[in-house]
Formats: sequence, structure tokens, C-alpha cells
Amino acid sequence: MIVFVGCVDHPSMRTIQFSGHDWWVKSNVTPAGPGPNFFSDSSNNVWIDEKGRLHMKITQNGDRWESAEIVSNESFGYGEYVFTLASDPESLDPEIVLGLFTWDDKPDYSHREIDIEFSRWEILNNLNSQNVVQPWNYPGNIDRFDVRANGATTTHSFTWQPDGITFKSYFGPYSSQPDQNNLINTWEYKGKNNPLPGQENARINLWLVNGRHPTNGKESEIIIEQFKFIP
Repeated sequence: MIVFVGCVDHPSMRTIQFSGHDWWVKSNVTPAGPGPNFFSDSSNNVWIDEKGRLHMKITQNGDRWESAEIVSNESFGYGEYVFTLASDPESLDPEIVLGLFTWDDKPDYSHREIDIEFSRWEILNNLNSQNVVQPWNYPGNIDRFDVRANGATTTHSFTWQPDGITFKSYFGPYSSQPDQNNLINTWEYKGKNNPLPGQENARINLWLVNGRHPTNGKESEIIIEQFKFIP
């Protein structure tokens, strides 16, 4: 069952529609997690193009670097969460993180956080991708791998079920049965930290590790082709 829990009617929240769902755009005037970062709801940081694709950008506003995050107005619960990227995670500066995840503001089950994250975490030659079931530092809760798309579309998903969570990354658009030749990485989580559903939202963010500016001093943009939820 999909539950509407977001802030779409809050007058101070900017909202967008992406992939057939309503999302609110995070904004804060003091540094906030993750990072901490300044998150901006400006159309310079978050916008939808003429093809319906989501653009997220880290920008420099004077002396301040501003990050981007969107939050679904729905809580989806068990099912498959699918994110298709039109950008290559390998292009991200080592200080930048792209997160595709669920999060509940309530602390139960480590905020019901299930993550697909792309970052080298400030280490230049680090693997650039990971799947995580929080808490990340519990043995067996993290799976590191590499994505080098070289201009190709990639799709990344996790299927959250009562008995486990299955992660998949592969080249190309969404497929219920992706070609084995297109698989980049798969991981099946059967650990004890699989959360029960609550009021978690689907979220997408682009942010800076510890709020530090990019090592190359440049703004950074990522394009998300599509989000899909399959109950």
C-alpha cells in the first residue's frame, strides 16, 4: 500500500513532478545532514527538462556551495525501487555523493535507510559505488563495486521484501529481467537489519562529503532519466 506522507501542500516547500510522482525539494538556511550541507530548492539546483528528466546540480553561490535533494510525497513500502541514470557516476568529483535511497525521519530501524550511493568518498582511486543497508558499519551491511558507464544509460534498483533486499545494477533502461551481459553488479542482503516498512520516503540527493567544496572547484550536474516503483 502506498501512503501519502510528504509536504506537497506546505506553502514554503517547492514541489516538482518527476516520473509520475510528486516530490518536495529540500532547502535549509543552516547546514543539515547529510554532510552537513546547504541544500537549495532553487531551479538552478533542481529542475525537470523537456524530456521529463531530473537534473540535480551542486552549485557555488558566492562563498557557499549548495547541494540538492528531493523527497517523494509517498511512502511506498515493500517493492522494487528503480533509478535510471543518464549520467556516469565515474564523472563525480571525489568529494561528491549521489544517493538513491529510502529514509524515515523517525529513528526506528536506522531510519529505514536503504542506499544505493555513488562516491569515491574523498579517495581518488576508490571504488565509486556501494549498496548499503543501515547501519553501514555492521558487518555484512555494505557492498562496494565500480560503475564505469562511458556514456551509457545505467539502471540501479533494490527490491525490498520481508525476507531480504536484492540490489541490481546494469547497463540500459529498466528491465524486469536484465540481460546477464548487461549486469554490472548484484547483491542479495539477508542480514538482520532489513527494516519493516514505516513512513519512509524515496529520496534522491547530490551532496558534498563533510560539506567540503569539490576538489576540482567546479559545479557538478547529474541527470536521472527515470524513477520507477513496482509493488
